[in-house]
Amino acid sequence: MSDTDGFIEEVSEEVRRDRLFGYMRRYGWIAVVAILALVGGAAWNEWNKAKATAKAQTAGDAILAALEANEPAARITALEAIQTQDISQGAKAVVALMQAAEQGADDNPAGAQAALEKIATDGSLPEIYRQIASFKAASRSDGDLSAEDRRIRLEALSAPGTALRLLATEQLALLDIEAGDTDAALVKLQSMIVDSEVTAGLRQRATQLIIALGAEPEALAGQG
Repeated sequence: MSDTDGFIEEVSEEVRRDRLFGYMRRYGWIAVVAILALVGGAAWNEWNKAKATAKAQTAGDAILAALEANEPAARITALEAIQTQDISQGAKAVVALMQAAEQGADDNPAGAQAALEKIATDGSLPEIYRQIASFKAASRSDGDLSAEDRRIRLEALSAPGTALRLLATEQLALLDIEAGDTDAALVKLQSMIVDSEVTAGLRQRATQLIIALGAEPEALAGQG
């Protein structure tokens, strides 16, 4: 019986092996294709990463070279040239923001305002860059925007959940001070210093403004 059982087991093993080889001959190409797809996908991802890194390095080198120019006008021209290169949308937004800053330094507030407006309304750019441009445009006292238009923009940027919420609130408080509404400014400034997301520098500026307006910061009052 043991010999018979052993013979049956050997035959069964051979049948299973033959069946396995048959499956491999019939369906093995699927496994090969899957392996090639995995290897090819990994290689494609690595190539894309290397391409993105090289593009970022090229943009960075061009920006540094542009900023080495002595005159603002020369820096503006060099930054404009970078905009025509094959760089990412984020890099283009950064270059445009730098260009607007250089135009302001070149005593060209209208040019700076126009550059910021162009960024703020460009739907192809990431939202954060458009918000930064809108914030900078609304924060300029020498731009074309009226105080009311600046306030409308800043109020939108100070909404809960926005990245520039506290910075926009600070600018709104400054607008209140310009308008002579000290009470409204103090309400905004006091809310800033107790906000859980406020940075140390922003809290310090808000605290100094509160003291300059003749009030006591609520955070300090609570400690007393």
